[in-house]
Amino acid sequence: MASSTMRVIFDTDIGTDVDDALALAVLLGSPEVDLAGCTTVYGDTLLRARLTKRLARLGGRAALPVIAGSAKTLTDRNVWWAGHEGKLFPDLDTEQADPGDAVSYLVDRVTSAPGGVDVVAVGPLTNIARAITAAPSFARDVRHLWIMGGRFDDPKPEHNLKSDPEAAAVVFASGAPITVTGLEITTTVRMDAGDVSAIAGSGPLGEALKAEIEQWWRFWNEEWNCPHDPITVLTMVAPDLFTFSPEGRVAVGTDGSSTFEPGNGHTRVTTSAPPLQVAQEIVRRIVAAGA
Repeated sequence: MASSTMRVIFDTDIGTDVDDALALAVLLGSPEVDLAGCTTVYGDTLLRARLTKRLARLGGRAALPVIAGSAKTLTDRNVWWAGHEGKLFPDLDTEQADPGDAVSYLVDRVTSAPGGVDVVAVGPLTNIARAITAAPSFARDVRHLWIMGGRFDDPKPEHNLKSDPEAAAVVFASGAPITVTGLEITTTVRMDAGDVSAIAGSGPLGEALKAEIEQWWRFWNEEWNCPHDPITVLTMVAPDLFTFSPEGRVAVGTDGSSTFEPGNGHTRVTTSAPPLQVAQEIVRRIVAAGA
């Protein structure tokens, strides 16, 4: 599935858990990736777009297109908002999101280049579901969807799917080729103070990420975090680190719970990852982005 350069769109609810920002940095530090643009989802998507713009600017990608997307879920569920989103940048309103609508952007870019665009989706799947609904060809034209979501060893719902289960159900039933990485994998990997020190030494982007990480640690009163979303990026750019299930189907319950059944489908689940190697690879690519 790997190619020399993958053209990628990053769909994100950046600004709450720090892992979205780390995933953006991994993409910026991955030579395999041509990051074509970013779309934001869930809650104050304009703020999320401005934060994405700022981090991209610090990483030397000031011209990266960033388009705000769906603020509400498909059924207007309550949005969980931590309250610290964007607080580390008091001048964030000076950043300008690109004009347009994220759903239209996704549809236009994917359907105009069938088989040529990968989408990494690491938030609630509202934008992706709306793109699929707006353009039935989207599901067959996207090269691959790389999703962080679900949990496949426990019935307890995971945040991204639980936040908009109706959207998740649309996406997983669409027939699009999907790799999904769940909490049973991402929670085995930790980043700690040593990782943060390495990241912080990689220029302005690294310094900003250090502050974002420590803000998230204070929120949970912890001194470590699980890099859920960067792991999902690695399944795309460094698949040899992982093992995957055979293709099958993911069913999403009304509460956001997820189950996987092998066979008769186009979705595979990440089934194993070496925690130390994955953490080291995440840090290496983030440092590369900052440098």
